Formats: sequence, C-alpha cells, structure tokens
Amino acid sequence: MKAVSIKEHGGPEVLEWVEVEDPAPGPGEVVVEVVASALNRADVMQRRGLYPLRPGWSPYPGLEVSGRIGAVGEGVTGWKAGDEVCALLTGGGYAQKVAVPAGQLLTVPRGVGLVEAAGLPEATATVWSNLVMTAGLKAGETLLVHGGAGGVGTTAIQVAKALGARVVTTVGGPEKAARARGLGADAAIDYRTEDFAGHGPYDVILDVVGGDYLERNVRSLAADGRLVVIGLQKGLEGRLDLAEIVFKRASVHGTTLRTRSKEDKAEIVARVRENVWPMIENGVVKPIVDRTLPMAEAAEGHRLMEAGGHLGKILLVNDENA
Repeated sequence: MKAVSIKEHGGPEVLEWVEVEDPAPGPGEVVVEVVASALNRADVMQRRGLYPLRPGWSPYPGLEVSGRIGAVGEGVTGWKAGDEVCALLTGGGYAQKVAVPAGQLLTVPRGVGLVEAAGLPEATATVWSNLVMTAGLKAGETLLVHGGAGGVGTTAIQVAKALGARVVTTVGGPEKAARARGLGADAAIDYRTEDFAGHGPYDVILDVVGGDYLERNVRSLAADGRLVVIGLQKGLEGRLDLAEIVFKRASVHGTTLRTRSKEDKAEIVARVRENVWPMIENGVVKPIVDRTLPMAEAAEGHRLMEAGGHLGKILLVNDENA
C-alpha cells in the first residue's frame, strides 16, 4: 500500500507519498481500507517535530479516516468486512489502509457521504469529551470557542448551541465571522481587531491557541468557570494568575485525545455515538468541509491549513478506494 511519510521534520515539502508495508489487524482490531482522511493541527505539529511519537504509534500522520472494513481481527464482534465506517485514530490515517481498535469505529451517520464522514471522528470526539465530559457545559451557560473557523471550532459551535448554550467564538476576519454566525454563534469576534474579554464572562472556554491566551482566558472566566486547553498554536508558555483561579473557584484543564488509552477512546466514541450522531442525523450538526484533495497532495493540504484561509475540514481522498 501507499502512505504519506514524513522523510524529515520541516515544511510541507517533507511529506512523501511512498510504498509502505500493509497493516494487519491485531486482536480486537480491524483494518480499514481508507477512502478519506482529514487534516488536524496535530498532523502539522508532528511534521514539524513538535509532537513526539510514543512507542506503538504509527509514524504516518492522520488522526481520523472513513472507509470500508477490509479485514477483521480476532475477538472483534459487531463488525464485518465491507462495513462502511469512520474511525478515530492514534495516527496512520494518511494511507490506503490502517489498523484500528474496534472500539474506535463509528458507523457513517445517515445523510452523510462516506468521504465527508472522514472529518467527523476527531472533531466530534474532541468537542464532546472536552465540552461535556470534562467541562460539564450546561444549557444557559456561555461558551467561548477560540478558532471557530476550524474543524473543532465549527463543530463546537453547533454542538454547544444544540445543548442550549450561548456561544461566542473568535475568528480571523469578517467573512469567517459571518460563517460562524451562520453556524449558530451568538457572537463572532475578529481577534485581529477586538478583544474577546469584552464579551464575557464565560462559564467555559475551549482554547486551541495556548501561549499568551492563558492569562486573558482566566481573566475572562466567570465564577466557577472552566478553561479547557487543547491546542498550542501560540506556544507552550503563558502567565497564570493564581489569585484569579482561587477567588473565582475556576479550573484549568489541559487535554488531548491522542495520548488517551484505547479504553478511554472507546468510551468517548461510545458517548459520541449516543449523543452527537443523533444531532448529525437530525441535521442539527453538519460536517463542514472546506475542500478535498488527493491524498498524494497532502503537502498542499498542509500549506492551506497553515495559511489559515480554510473553514472547516480539509480532506484527503484515496481515489482508488473511493
């Protein structure tokens, strides 16, 4: 089979479409013949050498796929060859085939195409696990979503509105602000010209930015507010005012899906299947796809993501499997 390999750490040009060994399903796993994968910021960090791999992780990027089951490993029940699925991965999605623990598989929601389903697992699992399972977002609360134009951001806006929250988001530019409002955001702030603190206080903040946003995030929290940091686009360090946390009874969480155990991921996937899939099938939450590219052109996808002009997911398609 072929996969996108990172020949060395660097710019998008280091991504190569090369022949590699086919995966085989281990106990409790299936092999998915990949129709499409989706880009995530973690893929860019991995390419740059800023996301060290753990033993057992795939060296190929790609945290989610859609496709058809090609082989079923020992002990797997409820799935068979030919089933159309999408899946949450630890890596390896930029390929023609990938082995996946069966607990991380999802059926393709009714009304969603097989290609566009590739952009659902990572975003929906990230949003539900962080907004609901970690932060406990409730109806009537105010949520601030940083990066409302990305895959996670566009999903978070829709899911939070479905839960009855007031949603504020930050985006780059008036066109993205208009699109975010179209997805249900009550307010969309152009971070280039306006401070998000003026629209608070916020009960929950979902932060994909990190860095110097930390201090302003904490300052913008309401009493008993919860900040969940899931991205580090602006760096690894920020100032933390402990008095703000103590007197507000605030909490700060740092989470990532990728380093969780397969048991934890299976639990999150089960919650997504139970709670988010009905939202998608009822049309309350829609997958937002910016564009599709051939998987062999993954480097171009990375250039587009880093340029920041996209809205929603950039998908990579295996034409031979589609």
